Amino acid sequence: MTERHDDAEEREGPVIRDKRRIDPETGKVREPAEPAPESSPSAPTATDNEEAADIKKQLAERTLDLQRLQAEYSNYRKRVDRDRATVREQALANVLSELLPVLDDIGRAREHDELNGGFKQVAERLEGTVGKLGLKSFGTPGEPFDPNVHEALMHSFSADVSEPTAVQILQPGYGIGERILRPARVAVAEPGGGPDETEPERAEEPERSEAAEAQTETEGKPEVPASDDD
Repeated sequence: MTERHDDAEEREGPVIRDKRRIDPETGKVREPAEPAPESSPSAPTATDNEEAADIKKQLAERTLDLQRLQAEYSNYRKRVDRDRATVREQALANVLSELLPVLDDIGRAREHDELNGGFKQVAERLEGTVGKLGLKSFGTPGEPFDPNVHEALMHSFSADVSEPTAVQILQPGYGIGERILRPARVAVAEPGGGPDETEPERAEEPERSEAAEAQTETEGKPEVPASDDD
């Protein structure tokens, strides 16, 4: 039995596979062996189609929910930023409005050459600070009168203007951004010579004739009653 087993091992021997691309006997390139055909996938069933449709539907719903939440959050951010800016502007406007009388005093002192020494430095620093905060003054002599930014305190007529004009700035106006803190108080002049121009129209009224006046006087006299002696 031992001899038979040894003979079987000698007959089987090691398995050698020649993977050389060139055949040593013919010298030609060997063609690669064709791969084994893969098994084709099975056709999807009705259950698979329903599950795929359900997954697509859920995905579309989740996508819409995500887009809706993103739009709501974006609108919320914009509203918060807008409200924050409004509150800041309102608070700043309230503070600057309280400083307008001080700025008026500084302006009057400058007009009378009384802005000197340390008071001048403090005034200039205050004006620079409110300017950095966005406060702007407006009102220039000769500009057209605008009721949105001007307040007329004096009124006159002038032949030198062709439209209602702010000929004198009595008190400058102030604003911050598009908000008007105080309109400019001005003296307004309108074109023309004033109310005297209407007097010639009164003089042009037609004069009544002397006969009409005599008739009026006659009608106004009382009749004298006849005496009993007649």
